[in-house]
Order: sequence, then structure tokens, then C-alpha cells
Amino acid sequence: MNSSNTNPLKTEEEFTQLKNSLPKELWFNGNPMYLYQGFWIPKLESLIAFQHHFQAQDRDIFITSSRKAGTTWLKALIYAICNRVNHPTSNSPLLTHNPHELVPQLESNVYFKSKNPNLSGLKPPRLFGTHVPFTSLPNSIKDSKCKIIYIFRNTFDTLVSSWLFYQNVDDNKTLRPDLFGQYFDMFCEGRIPFGPFEDHVLGYWKQSLEQPDKVLFIKYEDLKAVPTTLLKKIAEFVGYPFSKEEELGGVIDDIVKLCSLQKLKEVADSNKSDRVYASCSNDKFFRKGEVGDWVNHVSTSMVEKLGKIMEEKLCSSGLTI
Repeated sequence: MNSSNTNPLKTEEEFTQLKNSLPKELWFNGNPMYLYQGFWIPKLESLIAFQHHFQAQDRDIFITSSRKAGTTWLKALIYAICNRVNHPTSNSPLLTHNPHELVPQLESNVYFKSKNPNLSGLKPPRLFGTHVPFTSLPNSIKDSKCKIIYIFRNTFDTLVSSWLFYQNVDDNKTLRPDLFGQYFDMFCEGRIPFGPFEDHVLGYWKQSLEQPDKVLFIKYEDLKAVPTTLLKKIAEFVGYPFSKEEELGGVIDDIVKLCSLQKLKEVADSNKSDRVYASCSNDKFFRKGEVGDWVNHVSTSMVEKLGKIMEEKLCSSGLTI
């Protein structure tokens, strides 16, 4: 099995040549994004290390999404589902740890810290997060029997949530509130981390149709509306279904409460000094988590422009918003 998408870059010189050959865009923090395999990639070296070195295992579970689409919440839910036997909700590590600590992000954390980390000591099921587009995932993930769960959030809520989040990241010094129009244009043009957004979504959506046993595509709004139903579906998909006794005993409801935004915010607020990422305190991962908050931030003309882009992209896919 070939674990790389391309031939490994063996030297710094080869990597430099690759970077110089790619279109480049400066992000608000002054760091470059590169148009690589059809998407704008920050921390390109970390992604390539991930592609070349990561070896998936059949019992691995990957939480995937665009940025600010419900990733942190979904990580908490899946961690609670898979670890409920050893860690019931009354003494879950989620009561003291940020979900990103328990379900590490591969390209922006694990492979950012080390280009070839030793993951052999992790016990199955190994839980990981990634924002990497499906086409750029390591072949070992695509070829194995691992599970991939993708969470999709309404485009406008994702736009607003990411905009407000980026303003709380320490190194985005040039991102001022009055630049929302500029950010909106970049979002529409796909010039955002791991963008274009609609292509990112469609990549996982199409794969969920082709390989429904491997890729589960869920919507943030559905998870908010009917969490019990979705949790049962997710648990069955990852191989940890709830028993009738657990359902009657309120285990699913306990997990929903444990992983509620209110509870996760309480944990984050009590550990404000802790940081999974150096540029952002843990409490900044949580805001409102509401459905439809975008109406308070997006103008009518913006709705028309972005709505038209999404309609044109999704019209033949079968995916509805």
C-alpha cells in the first residue's frame, strides 16, 4: 500500500522548488497559503509530511470538516461515544480537557510539531481531526477500512463563525472588524484556508455517496435539531452502537448534555490559560453555536452573491442546504 499521494520530497531543496512553483496568497497573519492539489493550504510542509508519513489503521476514526463547521463539538461527541465504557459521562476527560486535546488535529497540530511523529503508542480506536480536503488525504486513509465523518454547516453560518474566530487568533494582527467585506470576497473566491469551501464540501459529499460504509456526511443543523437520532447513527457507523439498555438508561442524553456547548464552554473558561494551539486560547473555540446567526452579520447583497455561487456549485450534486 502506498501511503503517499505523490513521491516524497526528500530534501529541503525539493520542497522549496515545490513552493516556488505554486500560486501563493498571504493570509491575514502574513503567512503564505499555497494552491496545492486544488485548495489553498496553510502550513504546506505539515500537510506534505502528513501525506507522506501517516499510516492509517482500520479502526481509525477521522472527524473532518471545513474550519468552524462544528468540528470541536463533533470531536467531543465522538470521543464520548467511543470511550463511554472506560469513561462514563460522570468522570469523562471532557470535563477537564478541550476536545482538541483528546482528538488531535493532524495537519495543524500533530504534523506541525513533528514531521514524522510516533503514533504507535495510541490505542485503538485512534481518533483524529483534519480539515484536509478528501482528495489530499493520505492514500493510507483512503485505502484502509477506517471511518470518516464529515460535518457540514450552513455556508453563511460557517462564513460568519470563521470570520469572528479568526479575529481571536493572536497572530491575525491585520484582521480588523471593518475588513469583513474583504474577507467575504476572499471566501467567495475560495481564497481561505482549505478553500474553496464548496469544493471541500462536495469532495466529502460525493465520497459519502460512493462509499457510504466509509464516509458519513452529516449536517450541523440536523445534529442541533435531533441530536439523539444523529448520535445513534454515528455510534452505529463507527462501530460503537448503543444498546437498548443504554438508550433506556439515558446514556445518549447524558452524552448530549456532557458535550453541550454550555458544558464545553464551562470547561474552556476554567482552563483559559491552557492552549492546544499557541496562537489561540482554548475558550476561543466556543461562541454561540446557533443556527442562523448569520442574519445578524450578512447583508442582502452578500446573501445573493454567495447564495448564487453555492447554488451553481451544488445544483447537480443532490446536496441541499
